[in-house]
Amino acid sequence: MSNQCRMDIHPRLRLLSRALAAAAVVGLLGACSQVPGVYTIESKSDVQAAGASQAFDPAAYVDGIWESKVLPTVQEQATDAATLVPAVADDPEAAGEQYGHRAGVGSPFSYLVKGSGTVTEVDADSPTAPLTVRLDGSDTEVSISTGEVIAGTALRDGLGFVSFNEFSNQLDYADVATELNQRVRADVLDTLPADRKELEGAKVSFSGAFSALVPGTVLIVPVTLEVAS
Repeated sequence: MSNQCRMDIHPRLRLLSRALAAAAVVGLLGACSQVPGVYTIESKSDVQAAGASQAFDPAAYVDGIWESKVLPTVQEQATDAATLVPAVADDPEAAGEQYGHRAGVGSPFSYLVKGSGTVTEVDADSPTAPLTVRLDGSDTEVSISTGEVIAGTALRDGLGFVSFNEFSNQLDYADVATELNQRVRADVLDTLPADRKELEGAKVSFSGAFSALVPGTVLIVPVTLEVAS
């Protein structure tokens, strides 16, 4: 074979080799798409779009359960404060087992509670602006949070049906507690007189939740708070 022929064949062989290699790569990628656990590389925009579509929306979650589950659960399962508060003071563990819910092992018990009474004091200077309420027919007093600050997860945990297992991570679970408190602020507290001192001496009925964080202290997050006219 002449040198000229060799020179003509070599480029053709190189082109053929490249074509075969490219076909092999295409075939491998196609096979990968069929094999579980093997993924193709996505663009940054694809990843961002997928993340955005899966982002958890705590406001939407609370909107979906507030009227249908939260309010009915509190009304149906809340224990009268005149029964619950002395029981918690007398034997916290027994009261918790009977009336409360726990978010997890080692967490404090949270309770759903309801009652009525007279506002005897308003601490308007506190961030939680608690109303002190003496329960009807009793010397027992409770506090109801009415300020800008609603601390803790009492409402989320007291409901009993909002479980950590529903959520992808701890942040989403925490955001639900925050959003429930925000809903209390918007639906309940914003309807009260701006000057909370005006409530001193008023007759009120309430329902809500509290956590037994500090023995002897009951600070209720209200789901309903009605002031007698």
